[in-house]
Amino acid sequence: MPELQNIYTVVSNEKLCPAFHRLCFDAPAIRDHVRAGQFVHIRTNAHGYEPFFRRPFSVYRAQKHIEVFYEVVGPGTGIMSQWKKGDRIDVLGPVGTPFTHPPEGVKQVVMVAGGIGVAPFLILTDELKKRGLQLVLLYGGRSGEHVYEMKEFKANGCEIHVATNDGTAGVKGFVSEHFDKIDLNPQTTMVYTCGPHVMMHAVQQFTKKHKLRAQAACEEIMACALGACLGCSIRTTKGFRTVCYDGPVFDLQEIIFD
Repeated sequence: MPELQNIYTVVSNEKLCPAFHRLCFDAPAIRDHVRAGQFVHIRTNAHGYEPFFRRPFSVYRAQKHIEVFYEVVGPGTGIMSQWKKGDRIDVLGPVGTPFTHPPEGVKQVVMVAGGIGVAPFLILTDELKKRGLQLVLLYGGRSGEHVYEMKEFKANGCEIHVATNDGTAGVKGFVSEHFDKIDLNPQTTMVYTCGPHVMMHAVQQFTKKHKLRAQAACEEIMACALGACLGCSIRTTKGFRTVCYDGPVFDLQEIIFD
């Protein structure tokens, strides 16, 4: 296993749509060790102390380079959006518990994503595309500004259904408008989800009702990313657990949404 922390070189940093960016950096030491659902913890304060804490990002893809998917929402991601090819960045990772691949007998894999929650799913389709599964992405965004081409998902054979709150892309409404695309056979279907709590709670209720296996990748503000500070703890049926160390992937039915 490579060193957890290292300095890597930015390969590209592009805007995919009005809301989202993709950062690509050369990290040969870790690219073969990353698994879908894991994340990297990136230092954004290269010249000073603000912002003090690193920022966690799900790995979007790990092929020739490592890619992360992000939205500019504060000073840390604002700094990231200014990085150029050749810049050197401080990265800790890969960190966290990855997704479990669907067992034999599963024929349909459904990924339910809200907004930036789409980030851990491209690498999942990379890992699963050779298994001959039906790959389905149900994606919900606030508006058309949060929808991008998703050409890599399509190249992996993924069927994509989009919903936006205001109807400016896909169907109008929440991502649950597309739940009818999910095969309800619990023996042949597995669901993965990532996004806002309210969305994942809806997925939890749906999968529980239909007895479907489901995993969730949780997103929380965190500091250490190593399970020491307990700042990213969430409530589960097994007590409080840290998203960085125990997760970010959990059995969806274990999570308690307040």
